Amino acid sequence: MVFDVAILGYGPAGASLANLLGAYGLSVIVLEKDAQIYPMPRAIHFDGEVMRVFQTMGLRPAMENISRPGMKGMHFVNADNETLLIRGGTAALGPHGCANNHYFHQPELEQVLRQGVARFENVSVRLHHLVSEVHDRGDHVELEVSELNGQQPLRVQARYVVGCDGARSLVRKVLNCSTRDLGLHQPWLVFDALLKPGAPTLPDHTVQLCDPNRPMTYCNVTGNRRRWEIMLLPGDDTGELIKPDNLWPLVQRWIEPQHADIERAVIYTFHSIIAQGWRQGRLLIAGDAAHQTPPFLGQGMCAAIRDVSNLAWKLQAVLQGRAHDQLLDSYESERAPHVAEFIELAVRLGDIIQTTDPQAARLRDAKFRGGGEPEIFHFPAPRLGPGVLSSAPAPVGQPFPQPQLSNGQWLDERVGHHFVVIATPEMMRDVQTATRQAWEHWQVQTLDANEPVLASWLAAHQASAVVLRPDRYVMGLAHSSDELDTLTRDYLPTHALPELCA
Repeated sequence: MVFDVAILGYGPAGASLANLLGAYGLSVIVLEKDAQIYPMPRAIHFDGEVMRVFQTMGLRPAMENISRPGMKGMHFVNADNETLLIRGGTAALGPHGCANNHYFHQPELEQVLRQGVARFENVSVRLHHLVSEVHDRGDHVELEVSELNGQQPLRVQARYVVGCDGARSLVRKVLNCSTRDLGLHQPWLVFDALLKPGAPTLPDHTVQLCDPNRPMTYCNVTGNRRRWEIMLLPGDDTGELIKPDNLWPLVQRWIEPQHADIERAVIYTFHSIIAQGWRQGRLLIAGDAAHQTPPFLGQGMCAAIRDVSNLAWKLQAVLQGRAHDQLLDSYESERAPHVAEFIELAVRLGDIIQTTDPQAARLRDAKFRGGGEPEIFHFPAPRLGPGVLSSAPAPVGQPFPQPQLSNGQWLDERVGHHFVVIATPEMMRDVQTATRQAWEHWQVQTLDANEPVLASWLAAHQASAVVLRPDRYVMGLAHSSDELDTLTRDYLPTHALPELCA
């Protein structure tokens, strides 16, 4: 059997892609070297856009059950415990129809994703299977796979392979990608603890401790889980630092050994790099295989989920004959500039937090007391790079909000995994026959622009119609049926169907 897609890696990125492709009806095989979910905490934050992707998978209620909204934001505090600035948080519904920030325990999130994948008979999951070789044969990819319990090696064939296989990605090595270095490579100690009954009350918000003697981050995760990230300094002995006798004094301003159990203490180097060449032929990479970001914005896993949301509908379009495979070239061109903006901001935040020169720290504190650089504390809203988008400025290339419609239904629940045209019935009636044929081919969903919440958005953006992509990004705006025709002809990716674009 030749699978439509083989996914290497079954972490959050691989499992999310398997859910999305499974819902599209594609034949998928997932290959994962580990026999079970890694039990220790790793990622702890995702944002509202990612919750919206989980909603698309049909997993929002389950994700809400294992996460909590980040209500109190992030407080930047200096060595004297003076709050310099606060990046606000709220449990209120944001533009994606949910809270803007969520905290979670990664093994629980991965379990939800895997339960989601189990719904699809067209998705085969092989745990404890190691991929040793990847060969692009032109019309398919061939994988050499070993079952780690010692059984006979397997040969797996797929039309496309996506490496969601992490920072040490085999697929990236096969692609021989160069990398763009954004300048931050700093070791930190990550310390996860489980509070005991009777432990002191700790902050319910995130604290960025901007202490030049020892920069740290404190996070309230979920339940009794707490995390400290502690910057390593010159002269630190990494082997000694993770020992309890040396670890507890680092966090004594918050907690003492009798108040919590150590769950994990490990040294990570926070990197800021982007691979170049995410797609070559039938091989693609996503998530940490394509980019790595320091955690100061909590965007590592978020970027990975955005990758696979962008890629899934394009793979479906190509594999089900709706578009030429050149459509896949738009994956990196759209995502790489987008993720770069997040990484660059995380690096700037890291520079603030990681200041170790006392004089520089005093100047920093004075600057922020005076309101300096407030833009650095705003959540970024970058546009996608060039790809399947009109050339108009924002909001084109940004996510369309998810309102509740007048019948109480969420927008995404109404339109499903499809392109969407929001326009008045009159505008849709007057488009060309070729446009209607293209919409039918793509199973485009149409919504009446007279719906109050949609009419309000269009008025605010001085447009009469908007076209949305399956990943909820705005493809283009229109003011007439002629402009809808142009959007369809020029930007709806019907490269495999020239008769619809004549």
